[in-house]
Amino acid sequence: MKESKKGQDKNKEIITSQTKRILLRVSYDGSAYHGWQEQPNATTIEGELNKAVSDLLGEEIHVIGASRTDAGVHAYGNVAVFDTPLRMPAEKYMPALNSRLPGDIVVQNSVQVKPDFHPRKVKCKKTYEYTILARKIPLPKYRNTACYYYRPLDLKAMQEAAHFFKGRHDFNAFCSAKTSTQTTIRSIYDIGLNEQKLKEGGRFITLSITGNGFLYNMVRIIAGTLLEVGTGAIAPRSIPEIIMSKDREKAGPTAVPQGLSLKEIVYSKDIYVE
Repeated sequence: MKESKKGQDKNKEIITSQTKRILLRVSYDGSAYHGWQEQPNATTIEGELNKAVSDLLGEEIHVIGASRTDAGVHAYGNVAVFDTPLRMPAEKYMPALNSRLPGDIVVQNSVQVKPDFHPRKVKCKKTYEYTILARKIPLPKYRNTACYYYRPLDLKAMQEAAHFFKGRHDFNAFCSAKTSTQTTIRSIYDIGLNEQKLKEGGRFITLSITGNGFLYNMVRIIAGTLLEVGTGAIAPRSIPEIIMSKDREKAGPTAVPQGLSLKEIVYSKDIYVE
Protein backbone atom coordinates (compact mmCIF):
# COMPACT_ATOMS: atom_id res chain seq x y z
CA MET A 1 0.00 0.00 0.00
CA LYS A 2 1.33 3.41 -0.92
CA GLU A 3 0.23 5.96 1.63
CA SER A 4 -0.84 9.23 0.08
CA LYS A 5 1.03 12.44 0.88
CA LYS A 6 -2.10 13.59 2.64
CA GLY A 7 -2.18 10.36 4.66
CA GLN A 8 1.51 10.63 5.52
CA ASP A 9 1.08 14.25 6.64
CA LYS A 10 -1.94 13.28 8.71
CA ASN A 11 -0.07 10.41 10.42
CA LYS A 12 2.91 12.67 11.16
CA GLU A 13 0.61 15.35 12.52
CA ILE A 14 -1.21 12.88 14.74
CA ILE A 15 1.99 11.37 16.14
CA THR A 16 3.37 14.77 17.10
CA SER A 17 0.11 15.66 18.83
CA GLN A 18 0.47 12.44 20.88
CA THR A 19 -2.85 10.89 19.99
CA LYS A 20 -3.32 7.13 20.13
CA ARG A 21 -2.33 4.55 17.55
CA ILE A 22 -4.77 1.64 17.44
CA LEU A 23 -3.94 -1.83 16.13
CA LEU A 24 -6.74 -3.94 14.66
CA ARG A 25 -6.58 -7.67 14.10
CA VAL A 26 -8.85 -8.28 11.16
CA SER A 27 -10.38 -11.46 9.76
CA TYR A 28 -12.14 -11.62 6.42
CA ASP A 29 -13.53 -13.80 3.68
CA GLY A 30 -11.75 -12.40 0.64
CA SER A 31 -14.07 -13.99 -1.94
CA ALA A 32 -15.93 -10.78 -2.84
CA TYR A 33 -12.91 -8.45 -2.76
CA HIS A 34 -10.14 -7.37 -5.13
CA GLY A 35 -7.56 -8.03 -2.44
CA TRP A 36 -6.45 -5.91 0.51
CA GLN A 37 -5.00 -2.82 -1.15
CA GLU A 38 -7.35 0.08 -1.91
CA GLN A 39 -7.89 0.61 -5.63
CA PRO A 40 -10.03 2.99 -7.69
CA ASN A 41 -13.32 1.45 -8.87
CA ALA A 42 -12.77 -1.80 -6.93
CA THR A 43 -14.04 -3.13 -3.61
CA THR A 44 -11.15 -3.98 -1.27
CA ILE A 45 -10.61 -4.90 2.37
CA GLU A 46 -8.55 -1.77 3.00
CA GLY A 47 -11.18 0.39 1.34
CA GLU A 48 -13.93 -0.98 3.58
CA LEU A 49 -11.78 -0.46 6.70
CA ASN A 50 -10.99 3.10 5.63
CA LYS A 51 -14.69 3.85 5.23
CA ALA A 52 -15.59 2.36 8.61
CA VAL A 53 -12.79 4.12 10.52
CA SER A 54 -13.46 7.44 8.77
CA ASP A 55 -17.16 7.19 9.59
CA LEU A 56 -16.38 6.47 13.23
CA LEU A 57 -13.84 9.30 13.62
CA GLY A 58 -15.67 11.83 11.46
CA GLU A 59 -12.65 12.52 9.22
CA GLU A 60 -10.82 10.86 6.33
CA ILE A 61 -8.56 8.12 7.68
CA HIS A 62 -6.28 5.68 5.82
CA VAL A 63 -5.28 2.58 7.74
CA ILE A 64 -1.80 1.08 7.35
CA GLY A 65 -1.94 -2.66 6.70
CA ALA A 66 0.58 -5.38 7.51
CA SER A 67 -0.04 -7.75 4.60
CA ARG A 68 -1.50 -6.91 1.19
CA THR A 69 -3.36 -10.14 0.46
CA ASP A 70 -4.50 -10.81 -3.12
CA ALA A 71 -8.01 -11.10 -4.52
CA GLY A 72 -9.76 -14.20 -3.17
CA VAL A 73 -7.32 -14.68 -0.28
CA HIS A 74 -8.69 -14.86 3.27
CA ALA A 75 -7.37 -13.93 6.70
CA TYR A 76 -7.91 -14.86 10.32
CA GLY A 77 -5.47 -12.30 11.68
CA ASN A 78 -4.25 -9.58 9.35
CA VAL A 79 -3.20 -6.34 11.04
CA ALA A 80 -3.99 -2.69 10.40
CA VAL A 81 -3.26 0.48 12.38
CA PHE A 82 -4.65 4.00 12.43
CA ASP A 83 -4.31 7.11 14.60
CA THR A 84 -7.11 8.69 16.58
CA PRO A 85 -7.57 11.72 18.83
CA LEU A 86 -10.60 10.14 20.55
CA ARG A 87 -10.36 9.25 24.23
CA MET A 88 -12.39 6.09 23.73
CA PRO A 89 -10.64 3.02 25.24
CA ALA A 90 -8.77 0.99 22.62
CA GLU A 91 -10.88 -2.14 23.12
CA LYS A 92 -14.07 -0.22 22.26
CA TYR A 93 -12.99 0.28 18.65
CA MET A 94 -13.60 -3.38 17.88
CA PRO A 95 -17.41 -3.36 18.38
CA ALA A 96 -17.74 0.19 17.04
CA LEU A 97 -16.07 -0.77 13.76
CA ASN A 98 -17.80 -4.14 13.43
CA SER A 99 -21.15 -2.37 13.47
CA ARG A 100 -19.97 -0.38 10.42
CA LEU A 101 -18.25 -3.16 8.45
CA PRO A 102 -19.83 -5.71 6.08
CA GLY A 103 -20.38 -9.17 7.55
CA ASP A 104 -17.44 -10.74 5.72
CA ILE A 105 -14.93 -8.42 7.45
CA VAL A 106 -14.66 -8.65 11.25
CA VAL A 107 -12.29 -6.93 13.67
CA GLN A 108 -11.29 -9.58 16.20
CA ASN A 109 -9.69 -7.17 18.68
CA SER A 110 -8.36 -3.62 18.99
CA VAL A 111 -5.44 -2.56 21.18
CA GLN A 112 -3.26 0.51 21.64
CA VAL A 113 0.32 0.36 20.35
CA LYS A 114 3.24 2.76 20.49
CA PRO A 115 2.83 5.80 18.23
CA ASP A 116 5.81 4.96 16.01
CA PHE A 117 4.79 1.34 15.39
CA HIS A 118 4.46 0.47 11.68
CA PRO A 119 3.12 -3.04 10.92
CA ARG A 120 5.39 -3.56 7.89
CA LYS A 121 8.60 -2.10 9.31
CA VAL A 122 9.23 -4.19 12.42
CA LYS A 123 10.20 -7.83 12.89
CA CYS A 124 7.35 -10.32 13.10
CA LYS A 125 6.36 -13.91 12.43
CA LYS A 126 3.68 -14.56 9.82
CA THR A 127 1.82 -17.83 9.48
CA TYR A 128 -0.13 -18.77 6.36
CA GLU A 129 -2.27 -21.83 5.71
CA TYR A 130 -3.04 -23.29 2.31
CA THR A 131 -5.93 -25.76 2.12
CA ILE A 132 -6.29 -28.35 -0.63
CA LEU A 133 -9.52 -30.29 -1.20
CA ALA A 134 -8.21 -33.63 -2.48
CA ARG A 135 -11.24 -35.35 -3.97
CA LYS A 136 -12.41 -36.78 -7.30
CA ILE A 137 -15.43 -34.47 -7.44
CA PRO A 138 -15.53 -30.91 -6.04
CA LEU A 139 -17.76 -29.90 -3.12
CA PRO A 140 -19.40 -26.52 -3.84
CA LYS A 141 -19.42 -25.38 -0.21
CA TYR A 142 -15.60 -25.27 -0.25
CA ARG A 143 -15.24 -23.54 -3.63
CA ASN A 144 -14.11 -20.24 -2.05
CA THR A 145 -11.99 -21.63 0.79
CA ALA A 146 -9.96 -24.49 -0.68
CA CYS A 147 -7.99 -25.43 -3.77
CA TYR A 148 -9.84 -28.31 -5.41
CA TYR A 149 -7.45 -30.97 -6.74
CA TYR A 150 -8.74 -34.16 -8.33
CA ARG A 151 -5.47 -36.01 -9.01
CA PRO A 152 -4.14 -38.47 -6.38
CA LEU A 153 -1.57 -36.89 -4.05
CA ASP A 154 1.29 -38.57 -2.17
CA LEU A 155 1.21 -36.76 1.18
CA LYS A 156 4.45 -38.37 2.44
CA ALA A 157 6.35 -37.11 -0.61
CA MET A 158 4.90 -33.62 -0.09
CA GLN A 159 5.94 -33.68 3.57
CA GLU A 160 9.46 -34.77 2.63
CA ALA A 161 9.72 -31.95 0.10
CA ALA A 162 8.35 -29.33 2.52
CA HIS A 163 11.23 -30.01 4.92
CA PHE A 164 13.71 -28.50 2.43
CA PHE A 165 12.05 -25.08 2.54
CA LYS A 166 12.87 -24.62 6.20
CA GLY A 167 15.70 -22.21 6.97
CA ARG A 168 17.10 -19.03 5.46
CA HIS A 169 17.17 -19.09 1.64
CA ASP A 170 16.99 -16.93 -1.44
CA PHE A 171 13.42 -17.63 -2.61
CA ASN A 172 13.69 -15.91 -5.99
CA ALA A 173 12.47 -19.13 -7.66
CA PHE A 174 9.31 -18.92 -5.57
CA CYS A 175 8.14 -15.37 -6.18
CA SER A 176 6.18 -13.63 -8.89
CA ALA A 177 7.91 -11.43 -11.44
CA LYS A 178 5.86 -8.54 -9.98
CA THR A 179 7.96 -8.62 -6.80
CA SER A 180 9.49 -5.21 -6.08
CA THR A 181 11.53 -5.95 -2.99
CA GLN A 182 15.16 -5.17 -2.25
CA THR A 183 15.98 -8.78 -1.36
CA THR A 184 14.39 -12.16 -2.03
CA ILE A 185 16.05 -13.78 1.00
CA ARG A 186 13.56 -14.95 3.61
CA SER A 187 13.57 -17.28 6.65
CA ILE A 188 11.07 -20.11 7.06
CA TYR A 189 10.82 -21.10 10.73
CA ASP A 190 8.31 -23.90 10.45
CA ILE A 191 6.48 -25.74 7.66
CA GLY A 192 4.32 -28.83 7.60
CA LEU A 193 1.38 -30.59 5.99
CA ASN A 194 -1.41 -32.57 7.61
CA GLU A 195 -4.57 -34.21 6.39
CA GLN A 196 -8.16 -34.45 7.57
CA LYS A 197 -10.58 -37.04 6.24
CA LEU A 198 -13.96 -35.76 5.10
CA LYS A 199 -17.23 -37.52 5.88
CA GLU A 200 -18.29 -36.77 2.29
CA GLY A 201 -15.22 -38.64 1.06
CA GLY A 202 -11.84 -37.25 0.12
CA ARG A 203 -9.66 -35.20 2.43
CA PHE A 204 -8.27 -31.79 3.22
CA ILE A 205 -4.51 -31.41 2.99
CA THR A 206 -3.38 -28.26 4.81
CA LEU A 207 0.00 -26.61 4.37
CA SER A 208 1.05 -24.44 7.33
CA ILE A 209 4.08 -22.19 6.92
CA THR A 210 5.63 -19.65 9.31
CA GLY A 211 8.34 -17.18 8.40
CA ASN A 212 9.69 -13.69 8.90
CA GLY A 213 8.00 -12.51 5.72
CA PHE A 214 6.89 -13.72 2.31
CA LEU A 215 7.47 -12.56 -1.25
CA TYR A 216 4.67 -11.83 -3.70
CA ASN A 217 2.81 -15.12 -4.33
CA MET A 218 5.53 -17.06 -2.49
CA VAL A 219 3.19 -19.27 -0.44
CA ARG A 220 1.00 -20.04 -3.45
CA ILE A 221 4.06 -20.99 -5.54
CA ILE A 222 5.35 -23.24 -2.76
CA ALA A 223 1.88 -24.82 -2.58
CA GLY A 224 1.84 -25.28 -6.37
CA THR A 225 5.28 -26.87 -6.24
CA LEU A 226 4.22 -29.26 -3.48
CA LEU A 227 1.19 -30.26 -5.55
CA GLU A 228 3.61 -31.15 -8.36
CA VAL A 229 5.59 -33.22 -5.84
CA GLY A 230 2.38 -34.95 -4.75
CA THR A 231 1.66 -36.10 -8.31
CA GLY A 232 5.25 -37.22 -8.95
CA ALA A 233 6.05 -34.44 -11.46
CA ILE A 234 8.78 -33.08 -9.14
CA ALA A 235 10.93 -35.27 -6.89
CA PRO A 236 11.04 -34.24 -3.21
CA ARG A 237 14.84 -34.08 -3.22
CA SER A 238 14.77 -31.66 -6.18
CA ILE A 239 13.60 -28.82 -3.93
CA PRO A 240 17.11 -27.71 -2.77
CA GLU A 241 18.25 -27.58 -6.41
CA ILE A 242 15.21 -25.49 -7.37
CA ILE A 243 15.84 -23.09 -4.49
CA MET A 244 19.52 -22.73 -5.43
CA SER A 245 18.66 -22.12 -9.09
CA LYS A 246 16.75 -18.89 -8.24
CA ASP A 247 14.83 -19.66 -11.46
CA ARG A 248 11.05 -19.20 -11.33
CA GLU A 249 10.65 -21.53 -14.32
CA LYS A 250 11.99 -24.49 -12.33
CA ALA A 251 9.39 -24.23 -9.54
CA GLY A 252 5.78 -25.32 -9.81
CA PRO A 253 2.77 -23.20 -10.86
CA THR A 254 1.13 -20.56 -8.69
CA ALA A 255 -1.72 -22.31 -6.87
CA VAL A 256 -5.16 -20.64 -6.92
CA PRO A 257 -5.83 -17.95 -4.27
CA GLN A 258 -8.96 -19.56 -2.79
CA GLY A 259 -6.98 -21.99 -0.62
CA LEU A 260 -4.83 -19.33 1.04
CA SER A 261 -5.45 -17.76 4.45
CA LEU A 262 -3.26 -15.48 6.54
CA LYS A 263 -3.59 -17.16 9.93
CA GLU A 264 -1.69 -14.77 12.21
CA ILE A 265 1.00 -12.13 12.56
CA VAL A 266 2.97 -12.10 15.80
CA TYR A 267 4.92 -9.05 17.01
CA SER A 268 7.07 -8.62 20.10
CA LYS A 269 5.21 -7.56 23.24
CA ASP A 270 7.07 -4.26 23.48
CA ILE A 271 4.97 -2.67 20.71
CA TYR A 272 1.93 -2.48 23.00
CA VAL A 273 0.88 0.29 25.36
CA GLU A 274 -0.22 -1.09 28.71
